[in-house]
Amino acid sequence: MKALNVGDMASISHAFSEADVKLYAALSTDNNPVHLDVEFAASTQFGQRIVHGMLVGSLFSALLGEHLPGNGSIYMTQNLQFKAPVYLDMEVIAKVEITAIREGKPIVNLKTTCEDSTGKLLVTGEAVMYVPWLKG
Repeated sequence: MKALNVGDMASISHAFSEADVKLYAALSTDNNPVHLDVEFAASTQFGQRIVHGMLVGSLFSALLGEHLPGNGSIYMTQNLQFKAPVYLDMEVIAKVEITAIREGKPIVNLKTTCEDSTGKLLVTGEAVMYVPWLKG
């Protein structure tokens, strides 16, 4: 398995479509009209429909499980702070960065962020991953 170092980073980008939001609503049973109803969402502080926060946060799962630390690593914790709304069809860049590797344990801490294409912070947080190939 690959070596990991503090400062290692990975990123992916995605724009959530109408179909993504509807599928997530169906799977999660979160049918809040701010995500699904154009007229309702227009009357909110956002002025339009927004993507489910946890759907945006799912980009971290993809990054952590597929890229850094990668296949075989297991989520232990994730915290998220939603800083700005994500609108449908808006490009979101999700990034993870290793901030600590626990000495004597196969556990890695990572900073997690999502930004829009201009660099505006949308979501921030931290993940803790169990990385079985690291020697304790």
